Amino acid sequence: MNIGQSLMDFLGSMGVLDITWQQAVMIAISCVLLYLAIVKQYEPLLLLPIAFGMLLTNIPLSGVYHPEFFQLQEDGSSMVPFKELVKKGGLLDFLYLGVKFGIYPPLIFMGVGAMTDFGPLIANPKSLFLGAAAQLGVFVTFFGSLLLGFTVEQAASIGIIGGADGPTAIFVTKTLAPELLSAIAVAAYSYMALIPIIQPPIMKALTTKKERQIVMEQLRPVSKTEKIIFPILVTIVIALILPDAAPLIGMLMLGNLMKESGVVERLSKTVQNELMNIITIFLGTSVGATAVASNFLSFNTIKIIVMGLTAFCISTAGGVLFGKLMCKLTGGKVNPLIGSAGVSAVPMAARVSQTVGQQENPKNFLLMHAMGPNVAGVIGSAVAAGVFLSMFAK
Repeated sequence: MNIGQSLMDFLGSMGVLDITWQQAVMIAISCVLLYLAIVKQYEPLLLLPIAFGMLLTNIPLSGVYHPEFFQLQEDGSSMVPFKELVKKGGLLDFLYLGVKFGIYPPLIFMGVGAMTDFGPLIANPKSLFLGAAAQLGVFVTFFGSLLLGFTVEQAASIGIIGGADGPTAIFVTKTLAPELLSAIAVAAYSYMALIPIIQPPIMKALTTKKERQIVMEQLRPVSKTEKIIFPILVTIVIALILPDAAPLIGMLMLGNLMKESGVVERLSKTVQNELMNIITIFLGTSVGATAVASNFLSFNTIKIIVMGLTAFCISTAGGVLFGKLMCKLTGGKVNPLIGSAGVSAVPMAARVSQTVGQQENPKNFLLMHAMGPNVAGVIGSAVAAGVFLSMFAK
């Protein structure tokens, strides 16, 4: 054995000798995101695995992820033959298949459904309109992105950030614009984490002090029968109108039905805890792995981050303004602040409505009222995703 040659081979296999400045920048960005997730606790459940996936994929020669395996191949297919993937693929290549085939986001939705109480929405069906109004940013940003030179598929993927729903953004982007997946995922989850900072100034600018002080009447009790019928009915209606939304809506409502039926408590707890945690890890690390330097470090990423913030702000404003309209139509019975919760970030957006309301009136309790448009926003974002997929998916 030639020890000298073996030593040279070992030194040659070290990634530090092959690192580029772009990879060094990406590693630095991943460390910043890890800091935000751990120290600032900005959406840590997904930002932490996303950041670590980004770190791993940009280490030279690590071999954990190969973006070329999932690009358009010479034969027109969207990925390399499975035999080649099995032979040469890395860990995150295999985990990414759950994103590529659209498995992880619907399973996340099932967990969300199992943890969601649709009671406030059932008790106040008008909340659906607030959830719909808060999708305004999705469509405004879609057209704005077209003006910035993005394709219709890319514009739809950027616009969906306005729904403030990470799994939905990933579900749309993996189909329409997979090359933008990492930038859109980071933008979506970053803005979701910054809801307590972004939303209050918009809410206060668009409402008067008198409006923010409005105390709403207590919601009526909702029967168990209503809670069981609701997920079944919503699935049938939306899936018949928008079949492309069926995976997200169907899994959301399945999770909720497990919770509300009371006959599969063990399954409901598994979906809420073990399954949700496992899928979150797989989804975060595999999406983070797509943030290779060649794709992420571009002017398009900056435009996506700016347009994502624009989408989020417009969606918040849309919900608040429709809340003001409802306030006028009901003779001052609706506090417009609950409209901001129409974005899909459950339950953080509803808590922001509660916090801003109590700052003006300590006796004001808006949380349950805000949960109605909040869960309506989850449905609304899935519907918006179905619209884009039905129009632009090839």
